[in-house]
Amino acid sequence: MRITAVFFSYLLACLLLAALLTYPVMSTGWLDEDPQRVMGRLAQVFILLGVWPFLKLMRLADRTALGYGIAKPAFRRAVALGWVEGVAILLVLALALVALEIRLPDADLELWPFLAKKALQALIGGLLIGVLEETFFRGALYTAIRRRDGVASAVVWTAFLYMLVHFMKPSELPAGVAFDWTGAWQMFGAVFVDVFQWKHLSSMAALFMVGVFLALVRERTGHIAWGIGLHAGWVFVIQVTRRMTDGNPDAPAAFLVGSYDGIIGWLAAVWIGLLALLFWGWTRRSRSYVA
Repeated sequence: MRITAVFFSYLLACLLLAALLTYPVMSTGWLDEDPQRVMGRLAQVFILLGVWPFLKLMRLADRTALGYGIAKPAFRRAVALGWVEGVAILLVLALALVALEIRLPDADLELWPFLAKKALQALIGGLLIGVLEETFFRGALYTAIRRRDGVASAVVWTAFLYMLVHFMKPSELPAGVAFDWTGAWQMFGAVFVDVFQWKHLSSMAALFMVGVFLALVRERTGHIAWGIGLHAGWVFVIQVTRRMTDGNPDAPAAFLVGSYDGIIGWLAAVWIGLLALLFWGWTRRSRSYVA
C-alpha cells in the first residue's frame, strides 16, 4: 500500500498544481474552455511532463520494469492480437446491452459518415490511452508493488488506483458560483467528494475488475503489450457504441450500466470478472501465456 500511496501522491500533486494554475491561465483569456476542462487538461500535462523524472526516482525507468521487455515485433503482434480480443470481449457486452434495450440503436442514417470519422478517432485515441495507462499502472506501478509485496498486492492495488483516478476529475461548478480563486479551490475539493457518490458504485466495480483482468494479463505474459491491445480495443468499442446507440434509462435492466459512460456497470463487472477468473485458471494450468 505504501507504494500505491506514493504513486497516488504524484497524481495528486499534479492535480494540485493544475488547480493552482487554472485560474491564472483562464484569466489570460487565451482559452475559451470550461474551467473544469482546463483544470483536467493541465493535470494531464503535468503528469506527462513529470512522469519520467518520477519513474527515474522510483528506479523504474527501464523497458523491463515498464513492461516493454520483449522484442519489438513480438510486442507489436501482441498489441494487435490483444486489440482484436478486446474488441470481441466488449462487443459481446455491447450486443447484450442492445438486446436488453439498455442501449437503443440510432436509426439516423446521416450518422454513418460521421461515425467512420469517429471510429478512426476511437482507434487512435484507444491506442494512445492504452499505451499511457498501461505503462503507468500495469507497467511501473505493478512492477513496483510486485517487487515489494508480491502478486496479490500488485493486482489489487493497481486495480484500485486505476479505478479511483477515473473518478477524480474536476466537475462543473454549481450554478451561480463564480469561477475565481475560491471557485477553483471548490472545484478541486469537489474532486474528492464526487468520488464517494453512490451512483458511481457499479462503474467503480466494473473498472476495478478491468484493472484486475489487465493486471493478471501483465503477470502471466510478463509485459504490457496484450494489456495495451485489450485496453485499446475496449475503448474503441465503448466510443463507437456510444456513437451508434443512445442510452435508455427506462429499460427494466437499466441498472446494469452505471453513470460513468452508459456502457460499463454491474453487467460489465460480472462479464470482465468472469473472464479474469477463467483466464487465471487457464493460464495457471498452462503456466504460460506469452506472445
